[in-house]
Amino acid sequence: MWLRVLGAGAGGGFPQWNCGCPGCRAVRDGSRPATPRTQSSIAVSADRTTWFLVNASPDLRAQIEAFPKLRPGGTKRSGAAAPEAGHSSKRDSPLAAVLLTDAELDHTMGLLLLREGPGVELHATDASLETLRSGTGFLSTLERYTQVTAHRVVPGDSVALGEGLTYTAFDVPTVKKARFGGGTEDVGRVVGYRFTDTASGRSAVYLPGVQEVTPAVHEELAGADVVLVDGTTWTDDEMIRLGLASKTAHDMGHMAVDGPDGSLAVLAGLPAERKIYVHINNTNPMLLEDSPEYATVAARGVEIALDGLEVEV
Repeated sequence: MWLRVLGAGAGGGFPQWNCGCPGCRAVRDGSRPATPRTQSSIAVSADRTTWFLVNASPDLRAQIEAFPKLRPGGTKRSGAAAPEAGHSSKRDSPLAAVLLTDAELDHTMGLLLLREGPGVELHATDASLETLRSGTGFLSTLERYTQVTAHRVVPGDSVALGEGLTYTAFDVPTVKKARFGGGTEDVGRVVGYRFTDTASGRSAVYLPGVQEVTPAVHEELAGADVVLVDGTTWTDDEMIRLGLASKTAHDMGHMAVDGPDGSLAVLAGLPAERKIYVHINNTNPMLLEDSPEYATVAARGVEIALDGLEVEV
């Protein structure tokens, strides 16, 4: 099984278009070592031919172009139609389906970029589907251009993704109910995914949004060979101190990296072979490669993902 980090940044990317924080300034003027990142998404495959997208970021088009395996004609995914006689190239894609962890704009706006295709296979919880239909209206808009086939994601259920790959979603508690359009569903408003290679039995967890590592969430992380976890902010009050927001990371549904109860302490104690931060906000000082925060993360055995990072599990 392979996981490709298409975008390692949080909403807005790095640098963010309207932000002048120290990290964004460093990327623009080169005054300190820092690498740009697009908005959060990964692709997963059992054979590096058929790929499954996890979240569809606003940067999806650029992310596909940056990864040849996702371009048309590079590989032929299982079940794709053969080219017509006399045509060496046609519109196709190795992308077989999109899985959503939530209904955030940063994770769903890219769905509209898939409208030119013959259809979209969408895996999402009832809570996310409800928001996308009645809240944002994304699905109604997308369905005017192409067919959308919705597959209900039920936390705890194992689902086959073609040959050689399964996923199991798990619920992640959140305070984001109002932001996700209210609605009647509480379970599955935010989920993580455990992907399992059926041949080897090895697994990876993708968790780009987590507010608290509850015992149930910790159990999912502790049982995986590779984990990719939310690294949005370094401290809980980071956005407030920079004068960029009035809410803490926790209030926005995220867990800070630093501190005795931070995500770094959790990740450092896991037995996973690789522990990787994704969904990193532009304000997080660990994005500055000469910073003490960057060094602290590396010293604890945790990686800070770049766009294009590919992990074999």
